[in-house]
Amino acid sequence: MNRILYFGYYLINLNWRLFLSFLFHTREIHGKKSGMIILDILWSSFRYNISILEYFQFGFFSLNHLERRQWAGTGFMYEYQLVMNPKKHRPFLEDKRLFLKNFSEFVNHDWETLETLKKDDNAINHLLNNPSGKLVIKSHDGQCGRGVKVIVTAGLTAEKLLETMHTTGNNLAEQYIVQHPDLMALSSSGLNTIRVYTQLNAKDEVEILGCRIRISINSVVDNLAAGNIAAPIDEKTGLVNGPGVYGDITRLDESNHPVTNIPITGFQVPFWEETLEMVKKAALHFTGCRSIGWDVAISSNGPELIEGNHDWCKLVWQLPIRKGLKPILEGHLKEYREIQN
Repeated sequence: MNRILYFGYYLINLNWRLFLSFLFHTREIHGKKSGMIILDILWSSFRYNISILEYFQFGFFSLNHLERRQWAGTGFMYEYQLVMNPKKHRPFLEDKRLFLKNFSEFVNHDWETLETLKKDDNAINHLLNNPSGKLVIKSHDGQCGRGVKVIVTAGLTAEKLLETMHTTGNNLAEQYIVQHPDLMALSSSGLNTIRVYTQLNAKDEVEILGCRIRISINSVVDNLAAGNIAAPIDEKTGLVNGPGVYGDITRLDESNHPVTNIPITGFQVPFWEETLEMVKKAALHFTGCRSIGWDVAISSNGPELIEGNHDWCKLVWQLPIRKGLKPILEGHLKEYREIQN
């Protein structure tokens, strides 16, 4: 029954433009008939608990059963994260106001809520005069970079800021983070963040499930859904050890940034040891959620947290290494259930 409900959800939320693009691309490149692909999508969605678009993104059209079995899709991730990240603890990650307050030890930039800005002239003036010369306004519960606006503070009045926040439906204003010069050289259009996945094991020790760099391409955000790329990072060295990949299967991988031409493969992430140390501390700082995807910004002064995701993206985790990682999560799920019984 759950698989039927899942498939209904996938249909309701399907991006039909992308679906048709992926379907025609697969048909032309791999010589498969549309009808056979659609039938395989239906079978795969129910059998492997994946969404319609994930069939294409995971490359199921050219995989056998054992290879398909390795990929963690939307349905599995939903169930996994419900167990590891109970709903009662999620507000500390979902609500950016609560996150910034409770993880203040790992946050270096200034921020204020719309409610505070309305009644505190000192707070609004402090933000307007921040050294970056920019502000980022967003909603406290925004997802995937939707609604995020970057505004220049030069000539911006308190009244205009409040009006802009009201007009855009945003209720949180943050100091713009000036990223490390190396990351700025790689791509200056947006903040390029590091995604580190942490998991508390059966002994409540922090394990790193993977590390990725999300790179902006002519975008103020760095999400795959906005047309950007993600690349794998070697956990031991902080070196990017693969090309940047898109969520769009019709686009080729990028060994160099398509705008700046800076090499992606071989890029050294600054302050790598400090980044890993910080996310491990953050994971132990809040153990209500056991499996978190941390977004980390790196400036000239070192790393800081942007947010933590209880429903972290399986695409950014798996696509950059072209490998399904579901068995890792199944192992943690088995261990966790054993200690609960």
